[in-house]
Amino acid sequence: MKRIIIDCDPGNGIAGANVDDGLALAVALGSPGIALELITIVAGNTPAEVGFNVAKDLIDRLGLAVPVLKGAGQALVEPHGPWREALDNRVHSSGLSHLWNGVRQPQRFTAPAKTAADAIGERICASPGEITLVALGPLTNVALALERYPAMAEAVQEIAIMGGVFALDDFIKDTNFGLDPEAAKAVLNSGANITLVPMDVTTQTLLTHADLDRIASLETPLSRYVVETLRPWLDYSIHTRRLSGCWIHDALVVAWLMNQQIATAADYFVDVEIRPGQTRGKSWRYRPPLRVNIGIEAPAGGPIHVLKTVDNARLLSLIEYALAG
Repeated sequence: MKRIIIDCDPGNGIAGANVDDGLALAVALGSPGIALELITIVAGNTPAEVGFNVAKDLIDRLGLAVPVLKGAGQALVEPHGPWREALDNRVHSSGLSHLWNGVRQPQRFTAPAKTAADAIGERICASPGEITLVALGPLTNVALALERYPAMAEAVQEIAIMGGVFALDDFIKDTNFGLDPEAAKAVLNSGANITLVPMDVTTQTLLTHADLDRIASLETPLSRYVVETLRPWLDYSIHTRRLSGCWIHDALVVAWLMNQQIATAADYFVDVEIRPGQTRGKSWRYRPPLRVNIGIEAPAGGPIHVLKTVDNARLLSLIEYALAG
């Protein structure tokens, strides 16, 4: 049984918000090989308060006792105003907000006083080598946990991160690293055992209406939640991104923990640009031997395991297996 913590920014049920965090949570909750011990929320895809309500609502709907804690409401340095405005306006400017008509909104809850960063650091340091931290949003909570609990870098079994983009047309940076470049840099250079799942591989994933129809036929609480909250986002993605479905970035991270045969990977040095300018938040990578040839210092954290290709059919099968409960 793999013990995990998921740090995320879910938006299921929220007009214009991506739903892949909620799908990843559902897959983790349904997988018999995963014990989800804690869910922590960071501002990103949605404000921290909204993401907390989304995750807590899911746990309550399922009658589970997984603790949900709210974390950072903004980045370490990056001002959140411009990003927040752009994210909040994306659906309204598209004229597609009606797609969410009739979708159940998450209830509102009062968040516990304990902060996400403290809970992450304390739990991992109390069980060295036993817990995997799955980071699906900006890395603010993770960076704060590493700062407050330095032993965490060695104590965590693995940090599996959805973030970064290296060689994808039309993307200078991804949202997760772009929202908090300093946090991303701190985590990547922490020396922890890290697996990175960048957009280069997550945009090889695809979930269609036909796939969602198969999930609907499972008739489980998890499948009903996924179908209800993914339908509008899937249609939104088809209209705005000219895809035949939607990417399922975060679900790939959890599925890879279930079965590493679904993806190929290689080790790279990885870092993030934090200087002002258009490339602030951009990630870059190179193979470990290359530093000798070009005469530059390697990032402090050492090589990182980076996913490169994915078997989408096998990924979808794993998701269906988990959602069958």
